[in-house]
Amino acid sequence: MSNEKDTNDPTADDPDEPPHGGVDDSSPAGNGEDATRGDPEPDDGPANDSGADEDPAAGSDGESAAGPDDESAADPDDGSAADPDDGSAADPDDGSAADPDDGSAADPDDEDDPWDDGVVVDDGDGFDETDVVGEGTDGARNGNNPEPSDDGGIDELGSTVEVEGAEIDEDPDEDDLLGGLKIDTTAELEIPDRLVDQVIGQEHARDVIIKAAKQRRHVMMIGSPGTGKSMLAKAMSELLPKEELQDVLVYHNPDDGNKPKVRTVPAGKGDQIVEAHREEARKRNQMRSLLMWIIIAVVLGYALIIVGQILVGIIAAGVVYLVFRYLNRGSDAMIPNLLVNNGDTKTAPFRDATGAHAGALLGDVRHDPFQSGGMETPSHDRVEAGAIHKANKGVLFIDEINTLDIRSQQHLMTAIQEGEFSITGQSERSSGAMVQTEPVPTDFVMIAAGNLDAMENMHPALRSRIKGYGYEVYMEDTIEDTPEMRRKYVRFIAQEVAKDGRLPEFSAEAVEEIILEAKRRSGRKGHLTLKMRNLGGMVRVAGDIARGEDAEMTTRDHVLQAKGRSRSIEQQLADDYIERRKDYELQVSDGYVVGRVNGLAVMGEDSGIMLPVMAEVTPTQSGGQVIATGQLKEMAEESVQNVSAIIKKFSDENISEKDIHIQFIQTGQQGVDGDSASITVATAVISALENVGVDQSLAMTGSLSVRGDVLPVGGVTHKIEAAAKAGCDRVIIPAANEQDVMIEDEYEEMIEVIPVSHISEVLDIALEGETEKDSLVSRLKSITGSTLKDGNVSGPSNPSPQ
Repeated sequence: MSNEKDTNDPTADDPDEPPHGGVDDSSPAGNGEDATRGDPEPDDGPANDSGADEDPAAGSDGESAAGPDDESAADPDDGSAADPDDGSAADPDDGSAADPDDGSAADPDDEDDPWDDGVVVDDGDGFDETDVVGEGTDGARNGNNPEPSDDGGIDELGSTVEVEGAEIDEDPDEDDLLGGLKIDTTAELEIPDRLVDQVIGQEHARDVIIKAAKQRRHVMMIGSPGTGKSMLAKAMSELLPKEELQDVLVYHNPDDGNKPKVRTVPAGKGDQIVEAHREEARKRNQMRSLLMWIIIAVVLGYALIIVGQILVGIIAAGVVYLVFRYLNRGSDAMIPNLLVNNGDTKTAPFRDATGAHAGALLGDVRHDPFQSGGMETPSHDRVEAGAIHKANKGVLFIDEINTLDIRSQQHLMTAIQEGEFSITGQSERSSGAMVQTEPVPTDFVMIAAGNLDAMENMHPALRSRIKGYGYEVYMEDTIEDTPEMRRKYVRFIAQEVAKDGRLPEFSAEAVEEIILEAKRRSGRKGHLTLKMRNLGGMVRVAGDIARGEDAEMTTRDHVLQAKGRSRSIEQQLADDYIERRKDYELQVSDGYVVGRVNGLAVMGEDSGIMLPVMAEVTPTQSGGQVIATGQLKEMAEESVQNVSAIIKKFSDENISEKDIHIQFIQTGQQGVDGDSASITVATAVISALENVGVDQSLAMTGSLSVRGDVLPVGGVTHKIEAAAKAGCDRVIIPAANEQDVMIEDEYEEMIEVIPVSHISEVLDIALEGETEKDSLVSRLKSITGSTLKDGNVSGPSNPSPQ
């Protein structure tokens, strides 16, 4: 078979196929647009001694790269008008019948292809270009896009996939933490092959990703870290419809070296084109080297034998050598730069551009310190693709989207809107800033992700483009606790063991303990946490402990040890604070003290700490005021003002003549945020005003309305455990939070949990003395307009994150 280009390729007549040469006319940077603009064909080298040298596919003797025995550059049976004896591989300048610019009777499609570089692609195993260009209309190219599997369509993917590999009880008991799974270890479960099948929870987000993959829509996912944003982004690259992947080549522009030309070809062909160019350059260099040494020998012989001036001969030989070296350099410089190589890519590309600087995201042109004198590097050879170009026909994932600078966000939305983006040097001080390529395809699906604060610093126009051409999704932190979800959590543990590859399998008891921890970390009764990364961390710690003991499987004891060893930094600090306060007697957990109340706070997401609050009433010097100290933030300051409304209405004394000082003890540099200390502040101030002691074996947390209703707060489980660690016997929490209490077994016997609905209940429990206390409580009830007997105090059923 001839290795030369078939100018009458039958696949060129297929309207679904790209035009001859493998260049897709619909491509933003393809040859169709270039033909419209009348862009010249990229030059294959400087002026040479013969037309054969100008052709990158032609040998030094004018024969084609396929060898002198090739009869034709086209199939002799296809009726082509190409001269079978012209010895050309489709040299665009030699006037052959395959020349697209000479008006010959060759295939009319060739007239639209100024990119016919004449390079014969031969991989050494009888490769024919029709194998690349004409594989049918299904978009499969060179085996890069396998046929869809028979294991289910896209609608059957994701969290709807049931747990397989184990027997399931159809009517499991409510207390069955395995959700009816009858297993002894996680080894009995089958792990899904596809990433989207491994997603746990996030039903809404999964459905959006499937729809977006079908229609190639952009998606922005906002939520807490570790809820599965990056996993869904990777899964989307597997779900994208099968499309023709492309390689991108950058050529030298003979008209303007600072404006390199761009060509797109089917995936896998780019490597072959570059190798063909390199082979042709090597052959030309060999012939020139041979010619050079022949000329040098003749010059030296003439100078020595005929003229008798050896010095003149040496100088002439040196000039000849330099001339040939320069010509060789120019030949090498004409080799195209393979900018994007998808030859080995089997599915849609996935590029994670999180934290990428402008050059890595948008592409760049390297600086050239040698910009003249024949030592410079050609501009097209210094072009580097960015993530937006490498993600063409695939997925571009950017987490913490708000950390991108405004300029990068503006360029990003241009690439999204136009589907193409030129590459230029990102540094103004670099020689690369003078270079700007033709537009390079950027037909990607973008998945932007971030926390809730990501939307604040995000460019409004970029968000508008994502929303206008796609979806916005909020990632849930928790999910309802059902038998089905429990089974999926068991599968999640099996997945983590399989991914790590070094952990022992988990026993059923160990799995139950981890699911209990998932319930506890959710902070809501009847829910499981969806912060799977943190939960997976505990799985790995437990497995490491088991492996360190050479255990055959990970047991419940290993998981319990992992809970202690995988404590967060905040929890470790909180435990350290508690110990230090005990050493210096800063923590009081017995007796009665006027104006001092043990408050509770949350550090981070999974740790609690006890923070005392003290109040003092003093004569005023310039009008009564409430003064709060302890690094209070905005919400905490507002809660103090709300409490002062109750105090002013409650007190019989004229507090305009008094200053009320409130101090949050040892809050540190992090300060106090939120209003969960409202009932603590109110109790301390009332105690100071009435000079009534507060029980120091009691701790409390809860928000407070201006009418005295106790409102729910967040983190009650961690706060209760912190109170138990500090030595308190009782703890007051909002009644609405009673359903959210899921403390560890070891603390249940250490502390009594008391739910309350009104500030009068808090005072009734916390203050010392029956007579004085009864008077205060009854007076407060009548003032606030709420009584316990009426039962008209209501609050939200679910805690707010305070």
